[in-house]
Amino acid sequence: MSKFEFLYQDPTTFVQGETPHGIYDADTEFKSDALTVCKYVSRKLGHPVMQLEFNSSSIYACFEEAVSEYSQQINHYNTKNWMWEHYGNTTTNHISMSSTGSHQAETPNGGASLFTLSEQYGKAANVGGNTTMFTGSITLENSKQVYDLTSEANLELDVNQATGDRIEVQRVFNQAPAAISKFYDPFAGTYDNIELLDSFGFGNVSPAVSYILRPISYDLARANAIETNDLIRKSAYSFELINNKMRIFPTPDSGDVGQKIYFHYYRRNDRVDVTQDYTSNKVSDPSNIPYKFITYQEINSAGRNWIRKFTLALAKELLGIIRSKYASMPLPNGEVSLDGEALKAEGREEKSLAMEELNAFLESVSLAEGARKEQEVAEANQQVLNKAPLKIYIG
Repeated sequence: MSKFEFLYQDPTTFVQGETPHGIYDADTEFKSDALTVCKYVSRKLGHPVMQLEFNSSSIYACFEEAVSEYSQQINHYNTKNWMWEHYGNTTTNHISMSSTGSHQAETPNGGASLFTLSEQYGKAANVGGNTTMFTGSITLENSKQVYDLTSEANLELDVNQATGDRIEVQRVFNQAPAAISKFYDPFAGTYDNIELLDSFGFGNVSPAVSYILRPISYDLARANAIETNDLIRKSAYSFELINNKMRIFPTPDSGDVGQKIYFHYYRRNDRVDVTQDYTSNKVSDPSNIPYKFITYQEINSAGRNWIRKFTLALAKELLGIIRSKYASMPLPNGEVSLDGEALKAEGREEKSLAMEELNAFLESVSLAEGARKEQEVAEANQQVLNKAPLKIYIG
């Protein structure tokens, strides 16, 4: 056995199986770069001027760890950005790579639940939506305060009680509003209250025959006022809803018998169940998202440069650990102190700085940061528009 067997010498070929885990041993570009990384690391550590107390396999191990660490940080980045997208998805298909080993772009999948929720509840906010709203009514009875909406109400479409379907009541009103009150309310200025027509500049002029040029904000404010008017002034009742039972306040008396209480409602079962199935083979948390190691050949030059620096930091730390076994080495005319502790400290500091640099970069390109920057651009554009004079229309 040569006394230099455990001292570093530049390798001429990469031998498959020399890395501890063999994660990238089949990757041709990894094998090719392993040789150049060995030369880079050894030269940065002083070879061939100085002897290095490890061999090429030690640098291969550092190289493999650096690549897998880079892959892990990218997967953490994707987890933070796309966790919601993967809830309930299968864990059997790897996300990071396709069947050919190439990167795959993250695509909204489970996150479609967000859009599904938006579509389902958009109707309630009067911004679209795809869930049908139905109309129902109950007929008041003397001294009866509680009404079961599934059995005592006149429903446009019945609920399926066998499946436990429930009603989601959105609005309750004492009388069915006329179509005109969807926007213009001819009765808004009655009952000795503040005349809404006057408050919005209409006065006693009928909006049906007058055309007044006003900003759209006037129309929106008026629509909101009419909504409030319908809910508050046009009904003498308030209510509470528990499950599918409506309790009316105050308790109806003999003078209220036969009067109708109308309401708009959704059927709960019409909404898609967006809760996820967290049974076996389903993503439930970051621990079982099926991310795989990123293939080395798919990593770009910026990523490979980070990997080289991280490999050097790992090699410094490893060499420092080896040299720290002895504080000094005896020589014929004395002894020489070894720099093991200094190398360990330097390697760990460089590892920490490299991780901070990578994490800062990934945070700067995250979806949340991208949204924040878009918001800043939008606000800046709005500031510009605010300073632009409005056009004057002459009718």
